[in-house]
Amino acid sequence: MSARILQPVLVFDGDCGFCTSCAHFLAHWVLKGRATSVAPWQRLNLAELGLTAEQCRAAAQWVGQDAQVASGHAAIASALRTGRPVWRLVGALLVAPGVSWLAARIYSWTADHRYGLPGGTPTCGTGPSS
Repeated sequence: MSARILQPVLVFDGDCGFCTSCAHFLAHWVLKGRATSVAPWQRLNLAELGLTAEQCRAAAQWVGQDAQVASGHAAIASALRTGRPVWRLVGALLVAPGVSWLAARIYSWTADHRYGLPGGTPTCGTGPSS
């Protein structure tokens, strides 16, 4: 029997300014009023969520109500699919056949270069994906 999470959560790197800015955007514009939380991994009990610090340094993580974990672009897509209606469509598109591979590459490039993006800091470049 798998663990049950009370509320789905999008886990991000709270030490990264770019990631934090993106997480705040999601929390305010996409997920506001939804039964979903957005939290930095540094403030969570990762073991309780079935995550490791290494996973969280490498990419955003999504832990659904059923304790299923998605990583990277799939994590963002999962969060979007719980958001306001227009964002649900964007989330579905990110994992659609023919688009998912491109979304994964864009996410990976962004994660690897986040320290140079607006809001990025030198701390952003210290994770394993950099």
